Amino acid sequence: MLLEGKKLLITGVLTDDSIAFAVARVAQEEGAEILLTGVGRGMSLTQRVAKRLPTTPDVLDMDVNDPAAVETVRGSVMDRWGRLDGLVHAIAFAPSDALGGNFLNTPWESVATAFQTSAYSLKALSVGMLEPMKAAGAASVVSLDFDGRYAWPIYDWMGVSKAGLESVTRYLARDLGEFGIRVNTVSAGPIRTMAGKSIPGFDQIADKWLNRAPLGWSFTDATPVGQMVCFLLSDWAPMTSGELIHVDGGYHAMGTDIRVG
Repeated sequence: MLLEGKKLLITGVLTDDSIAFAVARVAQEEGAEILLTGVGRGMSLTQRVAKRLPTTPDVLDMDVNDPAAVETVRGSVMDRWGRLDGLVHAIAFAPSDALGGNFLNTPWESVATAFQTSAYSLKALSVGMLEPMKAAGAASVVSLDFDGRYAWPIYDWMGVSKAGLESVTRYLARDLGEFGIRVNTVSAGPIRTMAGKSIPGFDQIADKWLNRAPLGWSFTDATPVGQMVCFLLSDWAPMTSGELIHVDGGYHAMGTDIRVG
């Protein structure tokens, strides 16, 4: 199996329609042993949905913006496994006033929250788990993106944060490569997850996808994204790092719509 014997830490599992859940399910199906993380009021959701996986994993409490919490999880990983082969960053958050067409009016406090949680946290978590990843001899960090190269309708400061996430990916790939740690991000097409549905005007983006994606697209099946993440976590991608990889039905490669006549 693709991930036989791998020890993975997966963040961001809240519901069984989430991309992170798809990653966790595919990872277990491919032979990995996993730990999940949750935080605050979301812990109960993560614990509940963990029972829907093929094997129920343990859930560790971790606020990615709290260095002490990250350190506690690092210690738990070392005590349990002595190493970490892979880390999945599926964490993003923006206050409501940072989304929905409010770009020009969003205060710095909300921007700072969005950027810290959605972009800087990739660095914080990767460095926080550096000891067990170094102990593995080679490891893979994969984050989840929504193509930050473009100014999407209604995405506003989350879009800026995703652009930051992509840049953090490249700099981490540069600085962690000497330890055999690969860092990549996967840009998924729109999925009707809890996070996606919470974005005001989500359908403005989603409704156009089917007309432009040459392979088509499912708004409810995150399995193809989970499969790509697991491929990047595997030994089959040993020389891939610093990449933004699209799993969007080919949407990103198409030009703008041109209507003649």
